[in-house]
Formats: sequence, C-alpha cells, structure tokens
Amino acid sequence: MSTATPPVSSKLFGLFCLASYLLSLSYGSTFLLSLLIGSRGGNEHDAGSVISAAMLSTFAAVIVSGHLSDLLGAARSVALFGILLVAASLGFALTPGFGHLLLFFGLLLGLGWGVFYTLGPIIVASLVTPAQRAKYFALLSGSMMTGIGSGPLLGRAASALGYPVTAAFYLAALASLIGVLLFWRLDRQLKAASVQSTAVSRISWRAAAQVLSSRAVLPIIMVGLGGCVFGGLSSFQTSYAAARSLDYSLFFLGFMSAAISSRMLIAGIVVKRDPLRASCLLSGLMMASIVMFGFVVDDGFSYVLAAVMLGVGYGLTYSVINGLAANEAPSGTTAQALLLFSLSYFIGVFGFPLLAGKIIVEHGMATLLLTVLAVAALNWLITVGRLIWRRAAKAKAFQQA
Repeated sequence: MSTATPPVSSKLFGLFCLASYLLSLSYGSTFLLSLLIGSRGGNEHDAGSVISAAMLSTFAAVIVSGHLSDLLGAARSVALFGILLVAASLGFALTPGFGHLLLFFGLLLGLGWGVFYTLGPIIVASLVTPAQRAKYFALLSGSMMTGIGSGPLLGRAASALGYPVTAAFYLAALASLIGVLLFWRLDRQLKAASVQSTAVSRISWRAAAQVLSSRAVLPIIMVGLGGCVFGGLSSFQTSYAAARSLDYSLFFLGFMSAAISSRMLIAGIVVKRDPLRASCLLSGLMMASIVMFGFVVDDGFSYVLAAVMLGVGYGLTYSVINGLAANEAPSGTTAQALLLFSLSYFIGVFGFPLLAGKIIVEHGMATLLLTVLAVAALNWLITVGRLIWRRAAKAKAFQQA
C-alpha cells in the first residue's frame, strides 16, 4: 500500500476527530475549576487537590485500558468510560461549595479521560501505516487540543453573556455525551478500517521493563515534564491573569490557536526532520515562553505572544516525542510504549497542579513560575544531552573506522 494514499477515509477519520474534540471539552473545562472553587470560598490549593485526584484514577485507567481494548474494542471502551466525563462535568457544576464530593468527580474525570487519552492513539496506530503515524497522531492531538482549549473559552463566553461559570460545565457535559454516542456508533467502522492488528494492547511488567530500559524512556520522561508545564500554567491561568489585570481568555486563545495550527499545518514537516534537533529547538522555545510569563508579560499583546510561543513549543514537541516513544520502543512493544507515554503525561498534567496550587497559596505566583521554568529547563537539558551523546558516539565510531 502506498504511503501517499491514506488507508482510512477522510470522512471516517473526520468523525473520529470530531468525537475526540467533543470529549476533550470536559477536560478543558477543568481549567475553570480555580475560578469556580474561588467563587465558592476555596483557593488554588483546593482546586489543585481536585485536579490531582484525577491522577490517582488515571493510573488505574491507563493500566486497564489495554485490557478493555482487548476485551471490548478500543472505541467501545472510550464510549463507556466517556460517560464518566459527562458525569464529572455535571458533578462539578451541581456540587455546592467545596468538599469531598468534588474530589470524587475528579476521580471520575481521571478514569474517563485516562481511557480516552490512552486508547485514542492506539486506534490511530491501527488505522494507518507506521510511516503515516506521526502525521495522524498530530491530527488527533490537534483535535483534542482544540477541545481542551475550547473549555475555558466557554467559561469566558458564559460570563460575557451574563451566565455563571457553571454554564461551561453543562455545555461540556452535553458535548461529551454527543462524543460518547459518536464513538459507540463508529466502533464497527473503525474496526473494519484497521490496516494492522493491535491484538495485544495490555501492559505487563515485562513489557514495561522492556520499554523503560530502551531509549524510549527519554521521550516518556520528557512528556511527563511537559505535562507539568502545561498543567501548572493552564490550571491556574485564571489566577495569573487576575493578578496582572489581564483577560485569561487571551491565554487560551493564543495557546490553542498556536498549538492547533502548528500541529495541523507544520507538524507533518517537523516530524520528518531530525527529531532530536527538533525537540531541542521546540523545548527551548517552550522554556523561553515561561521566561516571558515570569518577567516580560505586562499587557495583552505580550500575554498573547507568550501563549503563542508556549503553544508552538509545547504542541510540536509533543508530536515529535510521541513519535520518538513509538519508534524507539523495542519491537512488539509500541502499544505498551504509548500506554507508558500517556501515564507519564498524566502524572505531570494531573499531579503537578497539587504542588502548583500549594506553591501559589504559600509562596505566590512568581515562585510557581520559577518552579515551572526549572522543570522546562530540565526538559530542554535532556534534549541537549541526547544531541551531545549522539555527536560523541558518531565521533567515536569515526575514530574506530
């Protein structure tokens, strides 16, 4: 089969991406939790606790998602657990005050999002040939990022129209319900369109050890660090904007438009370049954006510019290292590498907000930005180290020749 001809129809993949967008709205609405909980008398630490509750359940979700896929099929598994995303969004909106019930809905969110986020790329891997994988991963992640970014914008639109922030959570629940129905209906078509078998998706200690002892461990670590940056900045952007008298919707507009357009328009070009050099340049851009958030942003234009830099750096780095994790995994462990990649991402994106909220309450936003900058610097240094190691290995091989 020619790699120039897509093995999956544009209509089917378009519906798959639409369903992914709709489900992603529920996770995007969690970036409004700081605002919602603040209006009920809580603070950033309380919001961080709810978001981080999702980390516990995502561990279970990632581990069982492979078993679910083998048993029920990936799309049906996403549909069933997508119902939990609907329940979580409704729960956030309907629960009065702040208490343990919100933590429970955080756990539901983690289960639903964990299964969907993990099985989405595995569905894509079954639909396309390995040579097309990076391009279609970028299309899927672009659709998901659109949904994630649309969640907070719903909140801004609701407040502009005079509705409470809870309206955004109701809309996210409705969107997710439509996404659930789409995934359920698409299951048979997706199975029929599969060009290669992903017969065994489940994770095992042996497969995990194989992946983590290979070079694939480095992109897996990097996505966790990137998740810390993304989760830390996005979850408390409402607090950051309020402290600087800015409109938080500018961040999500700038970040989302940059992340989506870069993934949709230039990711296909970037992933064909040297992945180590590309990840070094892009993670450096992400680090520069955090420097801007900490020391440069003082008006709407600089705010949007910093968000755009973060969107391009984070958005494209993710696509590059996602391909690295899949391609550097030992033979026969691609699905398991993608599961571990998702797990690492969740540790960062759901785990770090708990620490971030505590830092804001006890030490202030400036300290959080310095912490996020240190995490981004470590992420960049991994790419620098890989480039230096490769150059040294080439020099050694040349001397021995």
